Amino acid sequence: MLKLSAFALAGAISFVSSVAFAADTTVEFWHSFADGKSNGVALSEIISNFEAANPDIHIDAQYIGNYNDIVAKLQAAIPAHRAPDAVIMEVTRYGLFADRGVLDDLSGRLASDSLSSDLFGFAREVGVYQGKNYIIPFNSSTPVLYVNKDIFAKAGYSEIPPLKTFDEIKAAATRITETLGGDGVMGMTSPGQFARWGLIMSNDSDLIDSKTGDVLIDSPNTVEAYEWMSSLIKDKVASPDGVTDEASDKQFFLSGHAGMMMNSTGDYGDVKKALGDNVEVLPMPCNKVCAVPIGGAGIGILASADPAVKDAAYKFISFAASPQSNAIWFAGTGYMPINKKTAAEPRAAAALANEDGINVAINQLDFARGRPRPPVVTWMRANEYDVWQAIALGTKDADTALSDFAERTREEARRLSN
Repeated sequence: MLKLSAFALAGAISFVSSVAFAADTTVEFWHSFADGKSNGVALSEIISNFEAANPDIHIDAQYIGNYNDIVAKLQAAIPAHRAPDAVIMEVTRYGLFADRGVLDDLSGRLASDSLSSDLFGFAREVGVYQGKNYIIPFNSSTPVLYVNKDIFAKAGYSEIPPLKTFDEIKAAATRITETLGGDGVMGMTSPGQFARWGLIMSNDSDLIDSKTGDVLIDSPNTVEAYEWMSSLIKDKVASPDGVTDEASDKQFFLSGHAGMMMNSTGDYGDVKKALGDNVEVLPMPCNKVCAVPIGGAGIGILASADPAVKDAAYKFISFAASPQSNAIWFAGTGYMPINKKTAAEPRAAAALANEDGINVAINQLDFARGRPRPPVVTWMRANEYDVWQAIALGTKDADTALSDFAERTREEARRLSN
């Protein structure tokens, strides 16, 4: 039998210990920002900077898909014990996972982090569910109205007309379609779910009351908003393809085939890349009131992660919300600054000075508000797509479809509360 001297044994133990100490901590991080897109590029830069400053931590960043995909895959991964360590969670969907103990309560970590006082109030609020912080904001947004100036000029407009009400927007979309429809150009894209929520709010209503939790899906102003949105499709001034495929509708606008698109300020980078100075960014309409939803997502830590990995994950989350990282994100994507010190960073200051329209979402914050986040919202948002398609494609009238959807949502809320 081989025997080691006490000196040799001590040296061996010392070597093993030093290797273990130097070993990387890997954080498996699920996100929704595709490689090659402006937000994917910005995220990669932030991660590279973090790993350079923290060589003992590796961020295993995995693109999972959109917010819906993340929810579905997370629900499948949890019972299989294959959940990640950290995950991007959209600001209305994380309540489902917080309610079930899937996400760590980050209140204590944030309270002892200097980042806490640097976050804007709206950014802090979107991460709070039932009095506790479950996500730290990363990408915050509001919907905005993107306008293709060249298409408006070809439709005979010497300048962009007022686009502040439903009637004004539809009138412009109608004129563009009638003038340029033969060239494959339509007035606008059909509104995606984020834009639909914004249009409902601008019509002085909501889907679910963010304070009381009351279901407002079947309220008169909500029904009226859906009727107007569906009229864009039925009157053939908005692309019908986007009703069933929001991603293709966005591409329809980016390729220069639509005069207007209502979408997230987080699309600013891709829109500017595609259309350059030919795009103008305007606020969402104020039909009956001025009101827009705050969207985007934050990063949460899974309760199932190892303690050391949780520490590393939070270190990354805090780094990602720092003014330096947030400036990279804001300037590269158009998502709103979440850190009060971001605007003073050179990249953010340059963007604000030179990128026309990048500040529109920021200016909407005076009338922006967070949305509800109890567990039923995740169910409601997943099922709203089918309801919208039925209304927009004419298989159901808005009143009937929304009355049924409202009752099913109330029933699901009761079920989830039991």
